[in-house]
Formats: sequence, C-alpha cells, structure tokens
Amino acid sequence: MNPAPKAAYIAFEGDRCIGRGDLRDVARSAKQALGRQPDASILIFNGRTSAPVEVDFRGSVDDVVARIPSAADEDTAVAAPRGPGRPKLGVVAREITLLPRHWDWLAQQKGGASVAIRKLVDEARRNNEGGDRLRLAQEAAYRFMSTMAGNRPHFEEAARALFAGDAKRFAQLIAEWPADVRDHAMRLVVPAFPREA
Repeated sequence: MNPAPKAAYIAFEGDRCIGRGDLRDVARSAKQALGRQPDASILIFNGRTSAPVEVDFRGSVDDVVARIPSAADEDTAVAAPRGPGRPKLGVVAREITLLPRHWDWLAQQKGGASVAIRKLVDEARRNNEGGDRLRLAQEAAYRFMSTMAGNRPHFEEAARALFAGDAKRFAQLIAEWPADVRDHAMRLVVPAFPREA
C-alpha cells in the first residue's frame, strides 16, 4: 500500500489531482487551472480529514494567495485563546453539562473538577488511540470517496469493505476508478487497515 497522506491539502479538477501540499500552493494551482478553464470543477480537501476547503478565487493568482493565511498565521490563530482561561498554559474555558452526581464526584477529586476532567480525558485518549485513529481514517476516506466517487461503480461495496477492514476487497473494488481519485483514497485508508500496513 501507499504511505499515509503527507500533503496538508489536495486539489482536484474533476478526477485529476492538480496540486497537493501547502494551502497557498494548492490554491495557486487551482487558480491557474481556473485561468485555463474558467468553468472547471475545482475541489480542495484537507489532505488528512478530507474536509472541503473553501477558497475565494476572485482576482489574480496573487490576490487569491494573499487572502490565505500562512501556516504560521494559522497556528497562531488556533493557539490564540478565546475568552477566559489560562492563556500562557493554552487553557481555554468552555462549558460542559453534567448531572449533579457528576459534579459531586468531581468536587471530591484531588485538584478539583478541572484536574479530574483533564486526567479522565488524557486516560481516554491513551486507551482509545488505536480505535480513534481507525475511526478517523475511515471517516476521512469515506468523506473523500463520497464526494469524488459517490457515483462510481462499486462505491457502496467499497464503503462496506472500508468499514469492515477488508483492504484486499477495498483495493479490488476501487481499481477501476480514475487513477488520482483511487490513489488518494488508498493513501487515506492506510491507517484504517492496520493489519495490512
């Protein structure tokens, strides 16, 4: 199998991959493709989650690229605290809803509710790491496949093979899909088939 996806973003013009990597580079490739063919169908995806990415293609290539924050700006924006919390530690206050018995139990824990909740979350993350990785890989692959190959032959059977963990059947079912779509789907499913990797 191919290695797991490394590209942060990937763009398709129809069934053909036209760019992968940094969002600015991908947007540049997409805008250039639109310059050659204004009615082209361009889709940009997050390379790991397959979430669609919206890009404002108005103006020149430089205009499009200038509107996209740099990777450093994105990291800063994500790290910036919103509202109360302990900004130097990266703590952001959010609201959760618990039953009174949960609050009573949390209040009795050493360090208080916040410490107890952080410990519970960390423990759950450790215990579910493999399952979470599998689920996220399946969801990313399915999201991509639904958008790019939902009308292709064997789509439903391939989706069943994906969620059943049947790598061999999955590869057989998507073998006739357009090469770039098939290859990216195969990259996405690597973590979903850990026994096959």
